[in-house]
Amino acid sequence: MNDIKLDKINIQSMETMKFSKRRQFLQQIASLGTIASLSPNPLQAIALDDTTNGNGYRFLFQGDSITDGNRTRNQDWNHVMGHGYQYIVASKLWYDFPKKDFQFFNRGISGNRVPDLAARWKTEAIELKPDVLSILIGVNDLSAYLKGNAHFTSEQYEQDYRALLQQTIQQLPNVQLVIGEPFILPVANLKLRWEEYSTEMTKRQAIAKKLSEEFNAIFIPYQKAFDKAATEAPAAYWIWDGVHPMPAGHELMAREWMKQVSKKLRFIR
Repeated sequence: MNDIKLDKINIQSMETMKFSKRRQFLQQIASLGTIASLSPNPLQAIALDDTTNGNGYRFLFQGDSITDGNRTRNQDWNHVMGHGYQYIVASKLWYDFPKKDFQFFNRGISGNRVPDLAARWKTEAIELKPDVLSILIGVNDLSAYLKGNAHFTSEQYEQDYRALLQQTIQQLPNVQLVIGEPFILPVANLKLRWEEYSTEMTKRQAIAKKLSEEFNAIFIPYQKAFDKAATEAPAAYWIWDGVHPMPAGHELMAREWMKQVSKKLRFIR
């Protein structure tokens, strides 16, 4: 679960392999990017009709360890959603709407960055055919950059993330995207380098917001929510290591997710 810690022995081979995967992914969708850039309007997901009743909707949560939540990789429904905000959201919606036949999937993987999502996107996103696709990604991209990996600049984050979203809406034009804002708080090791982390994270947060507007996605402003919460209790009460939420932090995330998503998907109000 410690996304910040890197394996000193295997780091070079791992980063080289992941960068190669990212390059292959970008080459595969190069034609799509060219088409999008020539179009008078950017490629967007189709806005959902506010009157939809949501029956049978499939919700997919994607991301890193914050979303993974130690989920099992089998059909053990006691653990399949993991622990965290996505579990809380799924539990509430399943309880509140038993007749809507909702389906929830968690495919978050600890340590993932945008290129890692791209490498598994076909089988663990596209083929699941979600109606609502919620993505939270960015803190590990940031960590890699601050640890000296020049492949993970904010510019590359934007390029890779945009490519992922373009691929998604090309193949799932009716999907409702939900983009979670990556977040941090000045706790533990992050507090020691807070200016660097905060400056670089702000860049990636702005990119996530920009992409949400570009792709007609619902944006979840997690950083603002955590900053407000940190005025009511110490930062470590909400996020124990600056990255991974405490139980109260996951509850905060679930409430913010519901607050923002329900503005557009009125059937879950």
